[in-house]
Amino acid sequence: MFEATTILGYRGEYNGKQCAIIGGDGQVTFGNCVLKSNATKIRTLYNGQILSGFAGSTADAFSLFDIFERILEGRKGDLVRSVLEFSKEWRKDKYLRKLEAMMIVLNASHIYILSGSGDVVEPEDGKIAAIGSGGNYALSAARALAAYSALSPRDIVEHSLHIAGELCIYTNTQIKILEL
Repeated sequence: MFEATTILGYRGEYNGKQCAIIGGDGQVTFGNCVLKSNATKIRTLYNGQILSGFAGSTADAFSLFDIFERILEGRKGDLVRSVLEFSKEWRKDKYLRKLEAMMIVLNASHIYILSGSGDVVEPEDGKIAAIGSGGNYALSAARALAAYSALSPRDIVEHSLHIAGELCIYTNTQIKILEL
């Protein structure tokens, strides 16, 4: 697990329509020091149709975003085919295999966690995924809030990230959120 951040993705139905939301904290650490507290670790890809977020080395993540966006363009935004091709490329390339980052990518239909070992993981519930050092805190909070509250998906993501920020020393509560 990366001691770098917390990213939480959520997809599902709300008020009769499909939604996709991703949120992340803003903390960047180096060892036990906070270098920056308001970094942006989430972004939209493929003309705003795909949401993504990363945990791990910032420079490595930007390389991965660029590669994934190129693959998305080549696959005309097909997220399923793009994650599979990306995973093969990430796993086969000696340079890419050494990158220290993980990603969550999602749209209103699919959500995936991508790792440097070539893993493509679709969450068991198909709705909620989290990565980073505070990922398990955010994931637990999001599952509980989704099951036992009437909060909107955006509020679930925001509150879950705040909970993670209060528990994980590598996560803060300067939350940024994107949604489709």
